[in-house]
Amino acid sequence: MSLRRFAAIRYRILAMLFILSFVNYLLRNSLSVAIPEIREEFAFTSAELGWILGSFNLSYTLLMIPGGIFGEWLGPRRAMALIAVAWGVLSWLTGFAPALMAASATGAMVALVISRLLVGASNAPIFPVMAGAIESWFSPGHWAFANAMSNAGLAIGQAAIGPIVTLLIVHYGWRESFYALAPLGILGGLWWYWYVRDRPAEHPAVTREELAFIDQGRTPLEQATGRVSWRASLVKPDVLVLAASYFCLNFVFYMFSQWLFTYLVEARGFSMLESGLLYVLPFATGAVLALVGGWVCDLLCRRLGPRRGCRVTAMSGLTLAAVFIIAGAFAADPYVAVVLLSLCFGFTLFTDSTYWAAMTYAAGPHTASATGVLNTGGNLPGFLAPLIGLMIDHAGWLATVASGSVFALIGAALWLRVRLREADP
Repeated sequence: MSLRRFAAIRYRILAMLFILSFVNYLLRNSLSVAIPEIREEFAFTSAELGWILGSFNLSYTLLMIPGGIFGEWLGPRRAMALIAVAWGVLSWLTGFAPALMAASATGAMVALVISRLLVGASNAPIFPVMAGAIESWFSPGHWAFANAMSNAGLAIGQAAIGPIVTLLIVHYGWRESFYALAPLGILGGLWWYWYVRDRPAEHPAVTREELAFIDQGRTPLEQATGRVSWRASLVKPDVLVLAASYFCLNFVFYMFSQWLFTYLVEARGFSMLESGLLYVLPFATGAVLALVGGWVCDLLCRRLGPRRGCRVTAMSGLTLAAVFIIAGAFAADPYVAVVLLSLCFGFTLFTDSTYWAAMTYAAGPHTASATGVLNTGGNLPGFLAPLIGLMIDHAGWLATVASGSVFALIGAALWLRVRLREADP
């Protein structure tokens, strides 16, 4: 990539999406690292922790489709700015709210549940809004890599939780860790609003050459996908099948994002600080393989067409994720287990951007609304957090972790039903 091309406005906006994804995951999932300290302070069971973690997923998932419609109605510029500022404010509230009701463990749990419900609501629009911005700022055949950049940002943000939040907790306390990170969301939202525009033609720095490149190949796709209203796009067969398959992929993803740190401490016997360092590896692996997967998907879509290009990429990634999660769960050596589970998580992110690219091929200008459906399916596994907690308590970590392979293989099989007829050449 030439320096001139990298300097194009679309790549600057892509860099901002990467940074906002980083900030988003650093803020929204910091609680997963604080869980051992919270458990010790309030004597919560794994099932009770599951309800706290699951409260985020409840509002996040239920508001996903409204969040996508909200992003399409308000536009990426204003929608992203508003929700990013909310992340910062609510991160501070997560640290502060339990102090209001700390007289009993029940009161602290209620406070944490309420704060996590609000955090989930503020996070619901983020990825549909990002997908809408990518659809506007990038041409067909370049959507997967652009979505992969946001996935790389979230993976690095999740990885940073381990060392950054652990150090803050060890030296200052779990509440103070939330106070320290809260300003990042507010500053990110203001920065986005200052620089970004909803459409390339509205940005004063975009050249005619860049506009021509962004519009390349767009007209036939918009003619095919733009025939239906945004309401009809929500129930198209490809949209629903992709959402079902995304549920299976994210069953594995949620096991990592919500339970990995606790797994390293409780099942593999690592200390808090060592777990914080090892916690980085799966998400760093995910960041690298996310970019590889986006590049592979775009390359195959340009050569084979969207249907086959997306299908080959997704089915390969899901199958490899299933293999590595089984291998990691049964590995006797804890360090070997971390490596194998890191590869599992890496291939979930290798696959992830393919879903968003496929949805953009299927929905075109209605991408923000349709990806609300996709991400609803993808986040329904969050409702299973209490069930995962019960499985840990009664079946053990081995069976719980290994169960992810079944979902990954079902998700791969569902790709055989994805047609993308509208976008095929």
